[in-house]
Amino acid sequence: MNNAVRTPHGLTTCAGLVLLSGTIAACSSSKPTPPAAQTTDTPQAAALWGDLKPVVSVKELMKYLIDPMADNIFNAVGTTVTRQGVVDVEPKTEEDWDKIRIGAVSLAESASLLKIRRPFTPRGDENNSTGPDAVELSPAQITAKVERDPVEWNARIAALSNVALEALDVVRRKDVNELWDVGENLDKACEACHRSYWYPGEGAEFYQKLRRRLEQFHEQSPRGNTSAKPQN
Repeated sequence: MNNAVRTPHGLTTCAGLVLLSGTIAACSSSKPTPPAAQTTDTPQAAALWGDLKPVVSVKELMKYLIDPMADNIFNAVGTTVTRQGVVDVEPKTEEDWDKIRIGAVSLAESASLLKIRRPFTPRGDENNSTGPDAVELSPAQITAKVERDPVEWNARIAALSNVALEALDVVRRKDVNELWDVGENLDKACEACHRSYWYPGEGAEFYQKLRRRLEQFHEQSPRGNTSAKPQN
């Protein structure tokens, strides 16, 4: 709202009073009353903005909004080795840069949606949280972790938002080289959050066990065991 007060009729009235009474000083020293400051605490403002209510769970928000928009940034640059040689992928047209901008804006805005209290998974989805070697946390465990340390949750959200803003700045400058750094920073922000809240069990020990199981499976399989008799 423009706080400047235009009062052409008031100035005309003041000039008339000067001519009639000769009180130039009184008229010139008077100041218009500033308008009342607008606040958001009025019932009208509350009715306009209302309370934000979630539509989907965190897991669905990630799958259907945040992840697809992140791909606009992840896939913006890359190198692929083919039979014809090395193919470099990078934005070349305005449409290419617009796609990155769409991803960055969507990420910056959707990160704030993670601050709205909502279920972490759809009803009945318990993640991969059961069994002796479960690597994922259940929705109840994630909720308890967030409530126990909301500072970390907000810091993870801020990290995602900051990378999105970094991507927007790179798009404005059309700096292809820095897109590589943005993609790496985005990957780190996403993975750090996932490892803290979603699959903290996927550590070094988990992958060591997985490697041993694969080796055992390979040894026991007909192809891996050279002494195995051919099947009739």
